[in-house]
Amino acid sequence: MPMDVQLDKNWWQAFRDHMSVVEHWVYMDHASVAPLLDPAADAMRSWICSVSEQGAADWSLWRKRVESAREAAATMLGAAVRDVGVIRNTTEGVNIVAGGLPWQAGDNVVTFAGEFPSNVFAWKALADQGVEVRQVETRDQTFDLQDLIAACDRHTRVVAVSWVGYATGWRNDLYQIAEIAHQHDALLFVDAIQGLGVLPLNLADCPVDCLAADGHKWLLGPEGAGVFYVCPRALDRLRPVGLGWNSVVQAGDFMDSRLDLKPGAARLEGGSYNMAGVAGLEASLSYLNQIGLDTLHRRLQTVMHEVQQILRATGCRVISDCSPDRWSGIMAFQVPGHAPRAVCRDLRAAGVLVNSRGGYVRLSPHVYTDADDLQALQEQLRRLQTS
Repeated sequence: MPMDVQLDKNWWQAFRDHMSVVEHWVYMDHASVAPLLDPAADAMRSWICSVSEQGAADWSLWRKRVESAREAAATMLGAAVRDVGVIRNTTEGVNIVAGGLPWQAGDNVVTFAGEFPSNVFAWKALADQGVEVRQVETRDQTFDLQDLIAACDRHTRVVAVSWVGYATGWRNDLYQIAEIAHQHDALLFVDAIQGLGVLPLNLADCPVDCLAADGHKWLLGPEGAGVFYVCPRALDRLRPVGLGWNSVVQAGDFMDSRLDLKPGAARLEGGSYNMAGVAGLEASLSYLNQIGLDTLHRRLQTVMHEVQQILRATGCRVISDCSPDRWSGIMAFQVPGHAPRAVCRDLRAAGVLVNSRGGYVRLSPHVYTDADDLQALQEQLRRLQTS
């Protein structure tokens, strides 16, 4: 379990002490694959030692970590524990919904142009069932609300959106989109991977129907372990796919072949877990929960404001919407006269890791980013401008 977090005014510096990556990089690519939080890495190493030395002797103890992860995810989401599933990744969550609904020819799914491929392909694969995918036009992941309204009709079954766009960091208003979806009795599915862990979300209040996110970005956990949320109204509509021994109430009693499904989201989990990944995810979720999303959100807001000032001061063109309701941990920008991938290469050579998406440089720091990191970024951007 992670150690207690002392929340004084410099709490994020203690957070930084748990990020081994700072010894090697100025890491500003959390929207891609984040470095592991030390407590998450420690939990995974403990599982490896246990299995290599004890085999299955401690299996039941590690199985309890699955339930701890479920509870920690429910706390972060503001959701009931029974409504939260432990899955492998966001893509699995999309497919749970796409494969589980009773589709009819003529149904449609409404999503946005520029969505991450996983939130497009699973819906397009329904074409052989007569399901249409309608992609609302976007520009740098922003859209006109009237276009979304016009795309929905009485045959819309799902509105599928990212909470935060992966390319420019545009943050969608989930309340607004949920209202539109529910006017047509459609489900709102949310890919939350680019916001969960640093932006506040309370599903007891926000009417999202289904949500998925894995842990390897803002949650600072491993790849291959994530969370899925499904409200009771949506669960009743979903036919479980990928059923296995772990889907039933009597899981573990292999002689009992009754199909007595678990009452909540756990029925969707199917077979064995990625125990090492779940252990790491549970540790990172627990650590972040001790700090609290509101505190994490405020610190990230400070960091992103400082990043925006640096970009503008060094002559960069900021693409992302930085307004109070739209900003996120992702900042897309251009360096005049320099190709985005060349900028990424030059910054990497100087020890600053960023990325390129959508034709822009994409920068994504975290709450532990400090003044030295920001100074290094500023110095390298100035160097590029004079080269």
